[in-house]
Amino acid sequence: MKALLKVEDLSVSYFTYAGEVHSVRGISFEVEEGKTTALVGESGCGKSVTAKSLLGLIEKPGKVGDKSRIIYQGKEITGYTEKEWNEFRGKECSMVFQDALVSLNPTVKIGTQIEENLLNHEKSISKVEMKKRALNMLKLTGIPDSESCMKKYPHELSGGMRQRVMIACAMITNPKLLIADEPTTALDVTIQAQIIALMEELQEKLGMSIIIITHDLGVVADMADEIIVMYAGEIVERGTARDIFYNPEHPYTWALLQSVPRLDSEDKGILNTIEGNIPDMINPPKGCSFCGRCPYAMQICEEQAPQTTQITDQHSVACWLMDDRADRTNVPFGRKNL
Repeated sequence: MKALLKVEDLSVSYFTYAGEVHSVRGISFEVEEGKTTALVGESGCGKSVTAKSLLGLIEKPGKVGDKSRIIYQGKEITGYTEKEWNEFRGKECSMVFQDALVSLNPTVKIGTQIEENLLNHEKSISKVEMKKRALNMLKLTGIPDSESCMKKYPHELSGGMRQRVMIACAMITNPKLLIADEPTTALDVTIQAQIIALMEELQEKLGMSIIIITHDLGVVADMADEIIVMYAGEIVERGTARDIFYNPEHPYTWALLQSVPRLDSEDKGILNTIEGNIPDMINPPKGCSFCGRCPYAMQICEEQAPQTTQITDQHSVACWLMDDRADRTNVPFGRKNL
């Protein structure tokens, strides 16, 4: 399968009075055409910063590292001018932000907001054609009585409907890549399922690639082709959905899975939590970033960052537990325990 997007050694820092905050630290990944890649991790692990960098939205005091490379359809785009980024955003790549009520303009009607996105990239389009395409896109997102919705303001719609409008705004230009940043936040479970199903349906119809950002592994269980687990600005594990859910190798991935509610769980008590906090990213640890919260940490974890171990062509992990010398006696997960 051909890669639509390649990210190589991406680093993003924010320069503050307290010091340099290392938000993203040298991550690399690919997004294949027509496939879905999920970036998963706690708040503050660098997911949204990664997404913003792909759209050229890192502003001062932020800075993308000099060695970072973003390659879209074989072309290096990291050094785009502001004009080139404006042409790229929306036309080639669009983003659905997590809070639709904040992202949509409360003083502008829904139809106008969708039409404006189209007009930004197709200057010569007629008003009739613009309205027709906006209406068709609203219908495609499953909004009932789309003509009436075009004349409403954001506050007149439910949370689920506003999120569908956000997707319509993002998809009106038929982008090849859609980035969805926590698209189901603040929605109830049934609406979450509808939004995820809608994105899958649009992907199948339009053949686009999707990067979905979430802290909830349950959201991407059936949707993602590849799951990338991030922690403290780094990729700690990546693999297919089956790899991550059935054969997790990193303690952080395991901990995330244990905090997801399961219908088939025998233990109906309190969900597991991950004790502690993400390390100070002004002074990140010299060893493994998860060391301070990991129940299986060893001395080497404090002293040296682990190398990435390639388990299969699609599954890799950065953890000292993969070393043959590691004691895995009490480790309840991983292929070596099967």
